[in-house]
Amino acid sequence: MLNSIASPSNVLSLSSLDIQSLFSSSTDDNISMKALLIAIFSSLVLGLIISLVYMYTHKAEGYTSSFVITMIMLPVIISVLILLIGSNVARAFSLAGAFSLIRFRSAPGDAKDIAYVFFTLAVGLACGMGYISLAAMFAILLSLVMIVLYKVNFASRKTTNLHLAVTVPENMNFQGLFDDLLDSYTKSWSLKKVKTSDFGTLFELHYSIEIKSDTDQKKFIDELRCRNGNLNISLTMKEYDERQCVTM
Repeated sequence: MLNSIASPSNVLSLSSLDIQSLFSSSTDDNISMKALLIAIFSSLVLGLIISLVYMYTHKAEGYTSSFVITMIMLPVIISVLILLIGSNVARAFSLAGAFSLIRFRSAPGDAKDIAYVFFTLAVGLACGMGYISLAAMFAILLSLVMIVLYKVNFASRKTTNLHLAVTVPENMNFQGLFDDLLDSYTKSWSLKKVKTSDFGTLFELHYSIEIKSDTDQKKFIDELRCRNGNLNISLTMKEYDERQCVTM
């Protein structure tokens, strides 16, 4: 009896049976190569369209190439994952557990960029579920809406919120020194902070200003320089960005 169980023929039959059951269990969903190629190709094309729309509507603001490439990759990845999961609940839970181990460390992005990420995820989800025409209609329609909103400058403000920092020497009375210039070039302003630097030899005045749309910023800064003895002046966006800093 022991010889019959341990014989090479029985071991070979058992191993072949296990391999067959493994492959049969992995092909229960009957994912055809045609459906896979259609989902990948359609999600890739739609992701490319979305990325082109994003690049077109962000020409003035600027964008990173990595984010554009990510928008092309995301729909393909999501569509393939949806095809692999199918109706298998166990796969869905195991996939969720695997993704919970991944941590993305990045600074909070722009709200519109986050919306574009959800846009590509929705397109990939629709392609993976087989709703190719719905995904194409959704992507094209929302892309056209984004282009129209960009063309008409929807929700754009006529004034810009900026942070103004002016350095003055310690022997200069800064109170009311720049009030007339601020009233002339800005819609509203307020002094937020005053601090000393260089061992008390300089004062730094920090203003929150709402500059007018027709303001010549160079002329504004030049007039400020005439008042503060040609010391440092910085004019930045409200959310500090080194690339948008103008220092003279």
